[in-house]
Amino acid sequence: MMEFGRIDPLELSAIDFTLPTDSDLTNKTLATSKDSDDLIIQVGSTKWGNRGWLGRIYPPKTPDKQFLNEYCKQFNTLELNASFYAIPKLDDVKRWRDQVEDRTDFTFCPRFPQSISHIRRLANAEIQTAQFYEAISGFGGKLGGLMLQLSDNFSPKSFDNLKTYLEALPTTTPVFVEVRNKEWYKEGEAKEKLFNTLHNLKIGTVITDSAGRRDCAHMELTTTQTMIRFVGSNLHPTDYTRADAWVQRIKTWREKGLKRIWFFVHQLDENNSPVMCEYIIKQLNKELGTNLKPPTFII
Repeated sequence: MMEFGRIDPLELSAIDFTLPTDSDLTNKTLATSKDSDDLIIQVGSTKWGNRGWLGRIYPPKTPDKQFLNEYCKQFNTLELNASFYAIPKLDDVKRWRDQVEDRTDFTFCPRFPQSISHIRRLANAEIQTAQFYEAISGFGGKLGGLMLQLSDNFSPKSFDNLKTYLEALPTTTPVFVEVRNKEWYKEGEAKEKLFNTLHNLKIGTVITDSAGRRDCAHMELTTTQTMIRFVGSNLHPTDYTRADAWVQRIKTWREKGLKRIWFFVHQLDENNSPVMCEYIIKQLNKELGTNLKPPTFII
């Protein structure tokens, strides 16, 4: 169950879901795009072990150990939340990779472990970070971007911790940062320092679109790649208008030079996520001329 940004459904119709205009930094970032490669779009969910998908997008009698095999037939990426709760074992990572081997375009996008981001708050976390990178090396070519999600109480007072930590990270795998403390989003020095630093370090941003935290839909791009976390409201009509707005913004970003986007769909009830994924993928195909494969429903 996705809780972040949850509000009373009766309040949804009163919310202004308009996406902010692109910032000067976003336009500057996209203008640096030099090659002519087309935009890579990957759309997925946040878990593969959802039993509510049995009989919907998974065959009814699929055993648990086969869920990932079925998941990768329906989606081409995964926001890997398991790595947030514990650093995975290398053997488990390799086993997960092997299960999606036939899906050539599939990528896992692991979240940094909470032992680094929430408990140590990025300080004195060298050992844990090395262990994390060693584990995810097992994904090989199936490794996508990494998501560093910081806690609500990680405020601009901890900027130096963030900068020092990011400066020490390996540059072999793209990293994307999500901040949740509201002080980061107030116009002023903290916001400017955050996004300019990410840009200078070639660290990307996570943009989270949720009903209850409109500030997290900040629309700041610091590299020519980004991650979107779309937190829907159980297929409320506003979910569809919000999705339409995202499709149009992605279309604009492609024209400006965006090279890669991971789009992760959350719902308050994750049983609804495949429906929203299907809608978004079909709209992307329609508006951008892409050929993304939507989930296939059994019923």
